[in-house]
Amino acid sequence: MSWRVGVDIGGTFTDFCLFDDESGALHSLKVLSTPDRPGEEVLTGIREIERRYGVAPGAISYFTHGTTVGVNTVIQRKGIDLCLFATEHFEDVLEVARLKMPDPYDLFSRRPVPLVTREKVFSIPGRMLFDGSEDTALDEDGVHRAIAGVRAVGGEGIVVALLHAYRNPVHERRVVEIVRAEAPDLFVVASSEVWPIIREYERTVTAVVAGYAQPRVSHYLGSLQTALVEAGVGAEPMITKSNGGVMTAEAGKTRCAQMLLSGTASGVIGACWVARMAAVANALSLDVGGTSADLAVVRAGEPQYGVGEMIGEFPIHIPTISVTSIGEGGGSIAWVDAHGVLKVGPESAGSNPGPACYGLGGTRPTITDAFVVTGFLGEMGLGYGEVSMDGDLAAAAMETIAGPLSLSIKDTAEAIIKVAVSGMYLEVSKMVSRYGIDPRDMSLVAFGGAGPMLACHVARELSIRRIVVPLTPGVLSAFGGLITDIKNDFIRTVYLDLDASTLETIHQGFAELRRDALAWLREEQGFHGEATLLYSADMRYRGQSFEIDTLLDADSGVAAMEAAFHREHERLYEHADRAAPVQVINLRLVVVGEPPKPAISRLAEAAGEARPVNTVEVHTGGRPHSAGIYRRGDLKAGHRFAGPAIVSQDDCTTCVLDGFSVTVDNHGNLILEAGD
Repeated sequence: MSWRVGVDIGGTFTDFCLFDDESGALHSLKVLSTPDRPGEEVLTGIREIERRYGVAPGAISYFTHGTTVGVNTVIQRKGIDLCLFATEHFEDVLEVARLKMPDPYDLFSRRPVPLVTREKVFSIPGRMLFDGSEDTALDEDGVHRAIAGVRAVGGEGIVVALLHAYRNPVHERRVVEIVRAEAPDLFVVASSEVWPIIREYERTVTAVVAGYAQPRVSHYLGSLQTALVEAGVGAEPMITKSNGGVMTAEAGKTRCAQMLLSGTASGVIGACWVARMAAVANALSLDVGGTSADLAVVRAGEPQYGVGEMIGEFPIHIPTISVTSIGEGGGSIAWVDAHGVLKVGPESAGSNPGPACYGLGGTRPTITDAFVVTGFLGEMGLGYGEVSMDGDLAAAAMETIAGPLSLSIKDTAEAIIKVAVSGMYLEVSKMVSRYGIDPRDMSLVAFGGAGPMLACHVARELSIRRIVVPLTPGVLSAFGGLITDIKNDFIRTVYLDLDASTLETIHQGFAELRRDALAWLREEQGFHGEATLLYSADMRYRGQSFEIDTLLDADSGVAAMEAAFHREHERLYEHADRAAPVQVINLRLVVVGEPPKPAISRLAEAAGEARPVNTVEVHTGGRPHSAGIYRRGDLKAGHRFAGPAIVSQDDCTTCVLDGFSVTVDNHGNLILEAGD
């Protein structure tokens, strides 16, 4: 038998999803993450897989892995002590940024402190021009002085981001050579290696975010590779990428930027799969883990893509599945600020010590503790028996902030939930405004260890009437990794007017991208199946400040390319100036290799009514309610019941509020619908 294994490592739990290519059997598992001992959770999980399901490590033929190590590193600011080498007189690139207020909904909003503070930015004399020619030669003595400055401030790594390196990276490459020769102990990366795009701030901040997390991600992936070898797994580990594809773990060790949203992207791929099965055309995906909540838009069963997605407080300008991440997960810690205001996150209790109710040493209240205190958690096990809930410990943690807030323990717990949901509401409001959509016309696909726990609260706040909870919501990101394609993005800045004189240059650029893409797919990734090549270009009218990514036929002529851009501009802005000259700024190519996809069997039909195994008192809406507890494994297609209710399963708990009804569909999804 040949098994595929998908793994998603979060801040609190590591999720496993197993699929048998021959029988179609699907299994899942959770173990506690071990961030202080990277790779150990994988070994633990593989041993548990063999013990529970009889799957020997040698029978694993495909191993794919999504991780939130990168995004959690940035959100919690736990990366390396980073320095920046910038072109002389352009040292304030991160401070100046785009001079935009980060949160237009907050009059007191301030731009975040950069990941590299001003005293750790060092100037490099020498300058390239916009056309790639050299204006001033690189001053190598200045590079040596900058390295000495890094030593003086205790820097652990360097990002080199010089002016116009997207057109000519010679200066950046030479600086990297000097650093590696003089200071081999320092991590160093060039912006042109990370993502060679036009616009200095966008290229620099992308490289800084990636460089800030890369050493930690690289260390983690190396530990993962070692752990798999020690466990006897012969399959080369594949890593899910921010664009919804996968690449080898070895490539991920040096290309961190492409996998910063690794775990979140594979979760959206899984959510799209669920949306298509449940016949949901448009949805919001809500993936809540232990550290963060990740939100995305699904249209016609497909994810939305974009650039400039936020990693915590910072944008990263590489093609990604559009995901908004905020520091509010099941393990997010509630606290009271100096003004007596209740706050939740972004600090998380993680898996060590974890929420207070886990009994592993945590003493500060978290969102999970709030659900225990309100009665929705604690009656049944969690995490495949990895943790048990201690209500007394959760109540004791809640006491630490109930006093300063002058609230009862239960009202404090409910207030924590409301604050967390309000943060999600704000992010969803901004996200749907960007897409011009109404959440009331969409369904909510809730997953992750804490997504189904919070789903009714979020849906009620957004006036969403339908929630879909997958069959195995707690491990959907791991499942998404099993079904994702091998995929990569390639870009080249050309900055040309679109006319007959530049057409040959554009065709040649696409040909070079095609050569690089097929070499990556065949040689580096070892995929020899059919390849799909998607061509596009960042185009604009001359004089516009920003571009539109426009799908193109790589071999088409000037008129066809112009017509494609006019149509896309009109679709987005209801206006097109067909007499205006058009420019091509970047050429893009996406290469996709599609491996075989698993087929999921239908759930058996119900023979009778759904019956709760127990009832419990829950506190919501400021008063007590009686809630039935249902085992997910007992539910069959066609079963119906109403909230308040609790649906317990090994990988998560679904909390159904009063006013919501539940139906089980043919694929085992829980369909929650709000009443009038």
